[in-house]
Amino acid sequence: MPYRVLLKKNEEKRILQGHPWVYANEVLEISGEGRNGDLAEVFTCDGKYIGKGYLNHLSKILVRIFIRDGSVPDEDFYVNRISYADSLRQRLGYSPEAGYRAVFGESDGLPGLIVDRYGDLLCVQMLTLGVEKNKDVIVSALKKVYSPRGIYARNDVSVREKEGLKLTKEKLFGDFDPVTTITENGIKMRVDLENGQKTGYFLDQKENRYALRRYVLGGSVLDCFSNVGGFSMNAAAAGASEVVAADISERALDEVRLNAELNGFEGKVKTLCGDVFDLLKNYRREGKFFDLVILDPPAFCKSRGDVKNALRGYRDVNAAGLAVVRPGGFLVTSSCSHFVTFDMFENMLREASAASGKTVRVVETRTQAPDHASMLAGDESTYLKFFVLAVDQT
Repeated sequence: MPYRVLLKKNEEKRILQGHPWVYANEVLEISGEGRNGDLAEVFTCDGKYIGKGYLNHLSKILVRIFIRDGSVPDEDFYVNRISYADSLRQRLGYSPEAGYRAVFGESDGLPGLIVDRYGDLLCVQMLTLGVEKNKDVIVSALKKVYSPRGIYARNDVSVREKEGLKLTKEKLFGDFDPVTTITENGIKMRVDLENGQKTGYFLDQKENRYALRRYVLGGSVLDCFSNVGGFSMNAAAAGASEVVAADISERALDEVRLNAELNGFEGKVKTLCGDVFDLLKNYRREGKFFDLVILDPPAFCKSRGDVKNALRGYRDVNAAGLAVVRPGGFLVTSSCSHFVTFDMFENMLREASAASGKTVRVVETRTQAPDHASMLAGDESTYLKFFVLAVDQT
């Protein structure tokens, strides 16, 4: 008999509304036999069937529900679920050549599975034990849906350790060079599936990188935490007079230079290696100003306990960024920290503007790209905050 999970009284409301996670402290009783990573059926306290998903006692999230009917998670199931997820991307106008997120975990009804498509290559992340145990079935389904030239696994994500899994990077199918090129917003960008950030590239900011162009206005641009230069290339394409890509990683800046060369921006995009906080302080001391400053830092916050310190870090870097925006210019700033909410981030920006002595207005707010659609039933998948601030002349 498979696992049977009985919820405590009144713990089912959130899950019946569509949220897929069952926490261990919400469970009244577990019966049946099996192993971690096996399928479990979940019921209300009075025995009504809710759904089923993979169970893992090692995780605080005991079960991640992804089936609400009597379906069986075989290869056909994964083919249908992945095909449906991809059909949404096709209807939204995404193309393989530009790269897009084809499967976004819980939001696409496949908790623990991430699939990014870069041309004829796929890069996947299998973040839970249940998904990992069904790796062969999922890979076979991906091959049927996409007929890819290769599939690479970026399973070097720390969340896997909470599931009792090792961190690995490997080719799952095909013999291929893990470095490829996509064309995003008309710009060529190198993507390193093996050594790049996440699955090789930050696809969630693609629309935001394009939206940035209206604020360039032929002026000077400072791209902080530039990574491989996605914002820098869009600024250059929009006619910036000068672009400085700043990052603490020399390897990332090597990629910036390669991307600039790919697009003929060698003379327009300059690179600067160093700690962004220090660089901003130096610019302020020197009296150097930019018409547009971009702040796209890595996540400052990995847990709820980190929120207070994270907000302090965001405030400091945004105040420093505002201090080097020329009057009449713009600050583009974002956060990918899930635990820092929109309201928290906006309040932090008020504090940062006060600390910088600048008067600012919010002219645009955005979030992650539509191929990273979030669940309405839960806010865990809504994580990216993107603000454009106009810095007044007074």
